[in-house]
Amino acid sequence: MSRFPLSRRSVLTGLAGTAALAGLSPAAMSQTKAKLVVIGGGFGGATAAKYLKQLMPGASVTLIEPKSTYYACPFSNLVIGGGRELSAQAFGYDGLKALGIEIVQQAADAVDADARTVTLADGASLSWDRLVMSPGIDFRWGALEGYDEGAVDAMPHAWKAGQQTTLLRRQLEEMEDGGLVVMSAPAAPFRCPPGPYERASLIANYLKTQKPKSKLLVLDAKDSFSKQSLFEEAWAARYPDHLEWRGASDFGRVVAVNPETMTLSTEFDEIEATVANVIPPQQAGRIAHAAGVADQTGWCPINGLTFESTLVPGIHVLGDATIAAPMPKSAFSANLQAKVCAAQITRLLAGQDPEATVLANTCYSYVADDAAVSITGVYTNDDGKLMSVDGAGGVSPLAAAPSVREAEAAQALAWFRTITSEAFG
Repeated sequence: MSRFPLSRRSVLTGLAGTAALAGLSPAAMSQTKAKLVVIGGGFGGATAAKYLKQLMPGASVTLIEPKSTYYACPFSNLVIGGGRELSAQAFGYDGLKALGIEIVQQAADAVDADARTVTLADGASLSWDRLVMSPGIDFRWGALEGYDEGAVDAMPHAWKAGQQTTLLRRQLEEMEDGGLVVMSAPAAPFRCPPGPYERASLIANYLKTQKPKSKLLVLDAKDSFSKQSLFEEAWAARYPDHLEWRGASDFGRVVAVNPETMTLSTEFDEIEATVANVIPPQQAGRIAHAAGVADQTGWCPINGLTFESTLVPGIHVLGDATIAAPMPKSAFSANLQAKVCAAQITRLLAGQDPEATVLANTCYSYVADDAAVSITGVYTNDDGKLMSVDGAGGVSPLAAAPSVREAEAAQALAWFRTITSEAFG
């Protein structure tokens, strides 16, 4: 696959939204007085709230998010590997407040699509003309035998950034040299497809430099994964003595865990870990199920043109919770989907038809503290169906010089600064 031909800045800043805004007059945008409610303050929800308010300054925009600080998952694996502090992952909502967006610091408890209301945890109710949901993921507790909410202190998942991130880092730091770290990677779909393998790289890097007698064993429910050849090349060159990966066909699928004995069971044997990182099966966040926008798969089907739910009219769903393949579940996808969704809602409220546009996703993964690889995809949403553009996008080259990997790490940092500024700045 060839490298994506547009400029790096074009990818960083998003590509999408221009076509969706074509033909909209400033008057139509500024005179809209709609009540717009957004649930979820991550990359999708925060970006959606910001762009809805910027596109329709006369509208009432409310963001419902129970936490005052959002901890970003991108780059959190660097925190686990000791190369970054959690404070660098923390973002607040003062920038959105300054735009005139109301922040309701509560959880959304229920959604009534017929009455067009959201019920908050304290029992209060908010009405809406259009509702945008970016509920993220929740875990399917018990889908992996032995792994429930009570297991996370002994076997952290660290798949939601914050306390779990620092817990896993502390466990690695407190482990005696010579200990065995075991990671369990789930079957797809899950948030951030390359994430477990970036994490494996950075944990192996930590072990190599700080605990050289220790080793990481990755037990995987799959035989293939995103950017596999790039990761395997890096592992062979950098961590041959500190990282072992077993796929499903090599009995790598974990079927049960026991937090009390720190054991992970595959179909073949039981492995006792000194530190265990269990990434469990996932589904859309709880409020998506309460609102009726999640189907039997646990995820949310959407119209790829407007990101409106195909199950509940008037509700738009973004980000990790969606069934948006071939777009992956990533921060970049959520951010870009939010921009497109905001533009399409603006058109719909102005009495105009939605317009097809182009979306992209670029995902960077660190293979060491100062080296990264990437993959880019480009997508169309004609007729409401997301499809990859043949011949567009691409992946980092194999057998690249160290300077290339270092340059991609610098580009990753620029991407992170851009996307967090767009969402929270």
